[in-house]
This record gives sequence, structure tokens and C-alpha cells, in this order.
Amino acid sequence: MAGHIQDRWFKAETTSDGKTVRVKTDRHGSGMRYRARYIGPDGTEKSKSFRDGQKRLADQWLKDIEADMSSGQYVDPRAAKTTFQQYTEKWLTTLGADPNTIESMNSQLRLHAFPYIGSRPLGSFKPEHIREWVAQLEASVPGSYGRIIYANVRSALSAAVDDGYLSRNPVSARSVRPPALDPKRVVPWSSGRVFAVRAAMPERYRAMVDLGAGCGMRQGEILGIAMDAVDFDAHTLHVVQQLKLSRSKPVFALPKGGKTRDVPLPGPVADALRAHVKQFPPVEITLPWKTPDGPKVTKRLIFMAPGGNHVWRTSLNEEAWKPALVAAGVIPEPETKEDGYAAAREHGMHALRHFYASALLDGGESIKAVSEYLGHSNAALTLRIYAHLMPGSQERTRTAIATVYDKARRPV
Repeated sequence: MAGHIQDRWFKAETTSDGKTVRVKTDRHGSGMRYRARYIGPDGTEKSKSFRDGQKRLADQWLKDIEADMSSGQYVDPRAAKTTFQQYTEKWLTTLGADPNTIESMNSQLRLHAFPYIGSRPLGSFKPEHIREWVAQLEASVPGSYGRIIYANVRSALSAAVDDGYLSRNPVSARSVRPPALDPKRVVPWSSGRVFAVRAAMPERYRAMVDLGAGCGMRQGEILGIAMDAVDFDAHTLHVVQQLKLSRSKPVFALPKGGKTRDVPLPGPVADALRAHVKQFPPVEITLPWKTPDGPKVTKRLIFMAPGGNHVWRTSLNEEAWKPALVAAGVIPEPETKEDGYAAAREHGMHALRHFYASALLDGGESIKAVSEYLGHSNAALTLRIYAHLMPGSQERTRTAIATVYDKARRPV
């Protein structure tokens, strides 16, 4: 037995003739009667109280504690009372990852996890609690984004297991499934739509469309591109940084995933950039690197706001991009100014990257090259997103076999 059970209602006393008898204590008839006690692995005493008539439960509790200690699944009851939010907030501070990544994880958890499972003690988690939360998550966010949040929760609970706050991760149960992925496939824009949106953009921003549709750059990479990233002689674009927000402050940082890349610079895009910098000369902008308190970096940015500062993403979207979408017939015009523009998640500047990928695949470029130019972590990710856009092989197969038959039927 891992410990012993104290009966608070009775105590043993020795009579004058040397006999041991049980006598009532001052607490007899009030409060919890039994206290199960044991010494934990850390050398301190642990206990749990039980009501009158629950001695068997107290015995079983001690047996379970002993079994958990023997199997290595023991969890300190006090640690098990720590809530998911209490543990996770502390865990985030120990990761040592990119501060922007930590802030993003913290924001996702605050919005989509803590309101539902944040107050639950770690020791009380069961797979059903995760299943219920996943159902709520699927109803509120897209599947791909939901999977990111789900992965963060899973990582936090795995760390809690490692740190002895619970015996097993409820997310690892067979009955628990991550949020389902959206069944929607990428539908790339037509070239007509790309050029219609480009024509509707303010002149100082038109070359942004060329960099997105002609070089596959992300919006943050376009906003942060500097003159020294463009090599007109080598017909190459060096994608080495982006302009992003860190704790609501603008900073320069490496591209997504810390992955830099070189992208072929097509002639028409090079011409558009030359014309742009001639009309809107680059301006030096100094911003911190990576975090608001990072070292200062000065870059001659190609794209500037009318006031001479760097371009803010939100201003670009609301004042230039969405009006251009309206002009091109992509989204409807707001009925009133108060209504604002319709949500256009699938028609953000990322749509230009989809056009770029579809154009390369349609032209016969390999999936490996497309992945490299897009800056994806691996070709499998690119294939997962764009496989349905790859030219079919059926016609090539029919042609190949027909050619063989034609040759065989020709008279010798």
C-alpha cells in the first residue's frame, strides 16, 4: 500500500490495564471522516479526504496511486488541478521560439481555445472534452486554420504530460480527430481578371500585381521588397525579407518559415519594375529586424505610401486592393460607406500566387521548381495544394499509344 488511512472520528487510546481501545474524537460526526495519506515521489505528504461510509473508496484511491507510481503514470493531485490556461500561458514563455510565432500562438489560443477549455483542470481532461472543442472549432474557423490551433493545443498537452501534470494526452486518443480540411480546391484567376485588377489599382501599387502574379511573391514580401533584391542583369529576384507586424509594430523579417529564395524575373515584370521606380523613386525606411526591440535595419523600399512611409497592409487592402476588386467585378460594391467591403478571403493578394502557380504548371514546369519559387517548405505541400491544376496525362497517353499503333500498321 502506498500510504495509510486516518479515521478522524476515532482515535486509539491505551487504558490503565494496558488495553488499546477506540474512542471518539472531538471531530466525531462532523466533516470528512477518512483521510488517505501517502508520500509522493517528491518526498512530501499528499492526502485526500473521504466521507463517512467511503472507506472502500479511500482504499481504492490509495491502490490506484500505488499502481500509477509503479507504472510511471503518477500525477501529483495538486498539479492536476492546474487549469489548461494556467499551464499553457507558462509553457509558451519557455518555448524559446520566434517571439512573433509565440505571439501568434498566444493569440490563437486566447481566441479559440481558452474560452472553451482554458478553465478545465488538466487532470480532468478526457477525449470527449477535446472532441466537443474540435466541433466548436470547426464551426468557427476554416479547417486549415483550425488544424494549426489544434496542433498548438496538442503540443501544450503533450508538454503537460512530460511535466507530470496529467498522465496521458487526451488528444492522442483514437476517437479524437483534427478539424476537417475545407473541401474547396484552389480556383486560380484568369489572366483577364489579373490584368483587370492591375488596371484598377492606383499607379503606385500596380507593379505589386506583377510581383504577385509574375513572381509568386506573398503580400508581406511585396511590401518589404527593396531595390537590392532586384538583379536586372541576372533576371533574378532575391526574396530575402518581408514587412510584417510584430506585437502590432512594423518590422522587417525573413520570409515565411525563414526560407529565402531566388525567383526568375520575367521580362515584363522587370519592365514594370523599371517603370515603377522611375515614376516612384525608392525611399529609405528604417525599421527593427524581427521584433519591435530588434536591431534597426535600413532598406530602400520599392513601394511607398503616398505620405512617403512604408505601406500598411490594412490600408492597402481597404483603400486600393478591394476597390480594385470591385472595379474588376470580383466583389460587389458596398451599398453604403458604412457597410464596408465584403469579406474577400479567397480574393486577397494570395490569389496572385495561385495564378502564378497555375501558369507555371500549365506551362509544364515541374512541381519541384514551382515549390521552390513559391517558397514552400517542401514539394509535397505544393502538390497537395495544386495537384488538381497539373495538366492531365490522359491525352499524352492516348497520343503515345496511337503513335505506336500507327508505326506498327505502316507497311514495311
